[in-house]
Amino acid sequence: MVETLHHWIGGERVKGGPSFGDVFNPATGELSAKVPLGDAAVVARAVEAAQAAFPGWAATPPLLRARVLFKFKALMESRIEELARIVTSEHGKVIDDAKGSITRGLEVVEFACGIPQLLKGEFTEQVARGVDSYSMRQPLGVVAGITPFNFPAMVPMWMFPVAIACGNTFILKPSEKDPSASLFMADLFAEAGLPKGVFNVVHGAKDAVDAILHHPGIAAVSFVGSTPIAEYIYRTAAANQKRVQALGGAKNHLVVMPDADMDQAADALIGAAYGSAGERCMAVSVAVTVGGAAEPLLEKLVPKARALRVGPGADPASQMGPLVTKEHHAKVRGYVDLGVKEGAELVVDGRDIKLQGYEKGYFLGPCLFDKVRPEMRIYKEEIFGPVLSVVRTKSFDEAAMLVDKHEFGNGVAIFTRDGDAARDFAARTQTGMVGVNVPIPVPMAFHSFGGWKRSLFGDTSMHGPEGVRFYTRLKTVTARWPTGIRAGAEFIMPTTR
Repeated sequence: MVETLHHWIGGERVKGGPSFGDVFNPATGELSAKVPLGDAAVVARAVEAAQAAFPGWAATPPLLRARVLFKFKALMESRIEELARIVTSEHGKVIDDAKGSITRGLEVVEFACGIPQLLKGEFTEQVARGVDSYSMRQPLGVVAGITPFNFPAMVPMWMFPVAIACGNTFILKPSEKDPSASLFMADLFAEAGLPKGVFNVVHGAKDAVDAILHHPGIAAVSFVGSTPIAEYIYRTAAANQKRVQALGGAKNHLVVMPDADMDQAADALIGAAYGSAGERCMAVSVAVTVGGAAEPLLEKLVPKARALRVGPGADPASQMGPLVTKEHHAKVRGYVDLGVKEGAELVVDGRDIKLQGYEKGYFLGPCLFDKVRPEMRIYKEEIFGPVLSVVRTKSFDEAAMLVDKHEFGNGVAIFTRDGDAARDFAARTQTGMVGVNVPIPVPMAFHSFGGWKRSLFGDTSMHGPEGVRFYTRLKTVTARWPTGIRAGAEFIMPTTR
């Protein structure tokens, strides 16, 4: 039986399309569910429910809002294995990776549980005689999140816990490729005691996205996805007077200095390039070798890539699962074919991998290119698959400039034993997130996540302190009480005297 999924609006399961999309198990290629694809009418219904819930939720003391999040976090932790299986069944990533991504999402929930402290404003006594001034941060209203397929639990949890903790109501539009995790979380929120309408899930494709971007009742939009769509989200939502944070694509580099520990660097590249089949916005897709680092690195890297265990994500022995859809598999394989045509040296070729019993799955083995040049498309474009390119440079300065010339500036790493080189690189790079001997420098929840250049559209990063600022607006009050007020009108700008 193929399950038919539903929307979650106003604390209830809502059936209907008007049309439906297909959800597949990427390990087998089998149809596993039908997902309703909402339109403007469905989005309007969700906005209406969220608007009705907003006044009561905004008036709820932050401490009580935090207690609901504490309950949600406890329920999620008690059922993390179940949610990980859901993620794996629809996305394909291995179970341990799915659990790890959920844990990183829960760290944002944990951060949001501290909202009573995070929402504290500022107070200045006696800014003028008998006058005090204080500030407060207040919620925006109804806000929305549009999230990608690669992290169906984690990325939504980078958005809605902070938004809801701040007193907003939330509409989640998850990827239609793996939508079930969002419904699982909606059920747990209801069990945790979240009032109806505070958290809503609307499934859909472009029609639903456009309805969110144009609806006047939505005050802010958060997005994670490719750069062309991020730019479209940013332009359209901003034109409709919404606050926007739109995180786009990436081409993350890892610079390997000649003095680096090559075993450590090779292990880091294997995990960062091929983990989750490369379907991470923080995946390392370019290794930049400096001076004589290329040969010793490849000597370690090639056998490790060839030894990777590719298989269904539900198999505990698998280290890398399939790609998410048949179409995405064809796209990534096409990039590998293109790299060969462009003249790069394909030293590990995963195109012809065959798994007995999973012949219809969307599997692509690890692919490793050497001698990639910056003018090649496989270097310039985001592939979003298990494809790693090695680019050789002669010097540290050449490597640093190569990183900075790329249109994306999401994440970068450097592996070296030279503290001076690492410090200089971290200070000068035009990249939003930097790792020093750390291959995937995703900030913890109490910091903020966001790239530079064409990897982020908008003024604020995601979660952490930046998330609190994004989901609230500042109000400053200047107060004086009747006793001591001087009589008569004043016609000058108020000053302290």
